[in-house]
Amino acid sequence: MKLVLATHNAHKVEELRRILGDQLEGIELVGYDGPEPVEDGDTFEANALIKARAAAEHTGLPAIADDSGISVDALDGAPGIHSARYAGTRDDEDNLRLLLTNLEGTDDRAARFVCAAALVVPPPVGALGPDGPPDAAESFEHVEQGNWPGTVLREAVGGGGFGYDPIFKPAGYSVSAAELTPDEKNAVSHRGLAFAALMPVVREQLLG
Repeated sequence: MKLVLATHNAHKVEELRRILGDQLEGIELVGYDGPEPVEDGDTFEANALIKARAAAEHTGLPAIADDSGISVDALDGAPGIHSARYAGTRDDEDNLRLLLTNLEGTDDRAARFVCAAALVVPPPVGALGPDGPPDAAESFEHVEQGNWPGTVLREAVGGGGFGYDPIFKPAGYSVSAAELTPDEKNAVSHRGLAFAALMPVVREQLLG
């Protein structure tokens, strides 16, 4: 059974393959090279479903996708769903610098990484919908969310990870997310938690 990973982000592809690991037994995870949809949802869950729906429609295969970002208390939850394009350039370094600038002089550094992981399974080819025509058949959709609490550091530390990892110190740790090994990060991260919750649903839908 094939499962499409609906992202063009190479970092996410690598990370998700490590996260899913043995849970993919019996499932072939394939890449997605189709068009990128407009992510105009107002929540992580909405945008994850937009991406998974687009990949499922383009390929005709079950698809998974995620939408994630960092939510900072002192900034009323920003960057939130705009994390990847916070600085307007889609450059990790630019986003990181802008976040630190916006927090200058602020002692409240509480933040959390959020990830919504979505599964969309299209109806079988030729399936009849409730009112007859095949295009009326409903797809199966499911979303899980993972949260990773912590604080924003005052400067970048560590060379691992990506995105905001160098300035995020997870709760209970004395190092930044960028200083964790991939396995350490995946075991506790927002993305790891979200997809760990989603995979039993994926296996049930794809393998029965």
